[in-house]
Amino acid sequence: MEGSVSGGCVEGAVIVEALEATEDGQARLLDYGVSDDEAFAVGLACGGKIRVMVEPVGGALPLDVLDALVAAREERRAVAYVADLEGAARHFSTDYADRFRLDRSGVEPDGRTFVAVHNPPLRMVVVGGVHIAQHLIPMAQACGYDVLLVDPRPAFGSPERFKDVAIADDWPDEALARAGLDGRTAVVTLTHDPKLDDPAIRTALTSDVFYLGCLGSTRTHAKRIDRLQDSGFAATDIARIHAPVGLDIGGRAPAEIAVSIMAEVTQRLRKG
Repeated sequence: MEGSVSGGCVEGAVIVEALEATEDGQARLLDYGVSDDEAFAVGLACGGKIRVMVEPVGGALPLDVLDALVAAREERRAVAYVADLEGAARHFSTDYADRFRLDRSGVEPDGRTFVAVHNPPLRMVVVGGVHIAQHLIPMAQACGYDVLLVDPRPAFGSPERFKDVAIADDWPDEALARAGLDGRTAVVTLTHDPKLDDPAIRTALTSDVFYLGCLGSTRTHAKRIDRLQDSGFAATDIARIHAPVGLDIGGRAPAEIAVSIMAEVTQRLRKG
């Protein structure tokens, strides 16, 4: 078993249905609800309703469709797999902006269309191997982000300080340009050094990153705005920057600041 659909309360029933689907090759739309007297039987002990689409690979889900989904993921293209619940029609679409943003698959209001969202993996680029980064990066990884740490200073961006993390020791603008920033990428600058932060910020502002957060006080950010304006960036571009970085939760310690950053990144991703 890989992953989950409900936190545990209907997994067993779904597995049984999936095993049967692999035998007959047919798709299934499963509905699970709950009543008080069924709460701890097959159903939802916490209330509500779940609908699960089951399609066996090689049967209702052809192998070439799976190959196409894998290729889209490798190319970092968001695609929705759309299934007609009342027939065999299946197709790909890019028309479900809200579902893509929320990573939310499900049945459309018409009741007969199931949309399975396949987004590229989330990425976070952290500029500056500082103490905050040592706490932020494991949090981001736990939330499903592929993380790239950028720091040309060997004492900061070292494998000893950041185990199992991809590290780029290039100048930040070069590293970010090579990473290929897109709408599934968050960028966080933490060095406090304009020579390092500013090239990364300028590169991020010319991309489609969904989040750009920059460490520094209000006064520091005001000076940053002046430099960006002098570089030709418009006010609407500069307004994309979250600074001071993170939600205002009163954090002081590096770990607390990392929590506030991860919370703000999540808020931006899920709420827009």
